Amino acid sequence: MKSLFSPRKAAVALAVAASLSLTACQAPAKKVDAPVAASVAPQPVDSRVSQRVLADGLYEMAYAPEAKALYVASAQSFKDVNGGVIYRLDPVTLATKGETHTDLKNFAMAMDPDGRVFYTTNTLDSGIAKVDAQSGKVLQRVMFSDKGKDGDPMPAREIFWHQGLLYVGGVGDPGVIWVVDAQTMKLKTRITNAGKWVTGIIYSPVTDRLYAANGGGEILVINPRTHKIEKRLTAGDGKEYLFLNLAEDPATGRLLVTDDSKAKTTLVFDERSGKVIKRIEGDALGIKFNAKRNEIYLSQRAAKKVLQLDATTYAVKNSWSFDSHPNSLLLSPDGQTLYVTIKQDFNKDSSTKGPDSIARIALQ
Repeated sequence: MKSLFSPRKAAVALAVAASLSLTACQAPAKKVDAPVAASVAPQPVDSRVSQRVLADGLYEMAYAPEAKALYVASAQSFKDVNGGVIYRLDPVTLATKGETHTDLKNFAMAMDPDGRVFYTTNTLDSGIAKVDAQSGKVLQRVMFSDKGKDGDPMPAREIFWHQGLLYVGGVGDPGVIWVVDAQTMKLKTRITNAGKWVTGIIYSPVTDRLYAANGGGEILVINPRTHKIEKRLTAGDGKEYLFLNLAEDPATGRLLVTDDSKAKTTLVFDERSGKVIKRIEGDALGIKFNAKRNEIYLSQRAAKKVLQLDATTYAVKNSWSFDSHPNSLLLSPDGQTLYVTIKQDFNKDSSTKGPDSIARIALQ
């Protein structure tokens, strides 16, 4: 499939990449910052953290247990480079075990629960691909016909699997959520009037509802059977928000959403009342909840840190500092390892200051 990467498309890419904000050498582990006062002496190098430089344009990840593989989506460079790569890594050593070179650029990822296939968004071309988890081969694609106000394809940001369907957020104004049959890769329906820029998507077993965040500061409450938007949750404080990524603690019915630009905070909603019950101040991009350890993890792009929080008290238990910008997060199936993509700054010509990295944190 043809994908001509024009200067205009490069500019769009940078905007979308910021909102997603997914032959290497082994890099030293970074120092771990103790969650105490700044006057305390810095801690030594943390042996739990390993990191390696991998490639340009890294975004989200998927863990394939049966294949014993960590897959990483790459858009490659946004300057003079068409297509992308899906990297297959050893989940322990982070060594490269395989590469799939694709004609379109790869961003978000979602794993099918059976572990045989995963899905990636071809964001700039408004499509998604199904990939074999054993071989890394692209099996099928579906391209969406929706256009933005500028006439270009509406970017496909996040992708989420639920009950045999894929929910894909369209970054438009207004945005849309495409609903795709995961087996046939056929478009079933569209959820329209989804607000400006659909970003994070998640399902809650507590309420049996899908939640979708958007750039207008709304969380859409969607019935997964009718695909109707039943409610729109907001902070209710009159402030502007640009919601990004979502996580949930089903045991307590808490829904967490990050805002990395306008409010620089993480809001915690009570799912039953729809009210904000906690604000975690500070820039936050990626977010994961770990039920097995009762912990929350946040990537702080601006602060160049990853935080480990107690999910009950919200106290910082640990933080890890990096030389550049932590972006996407992924938990291993056993909940004992956290993976992080770490991004470089962009130059004005759409190039970056160097290749992106991936880090592995052994949680203790």
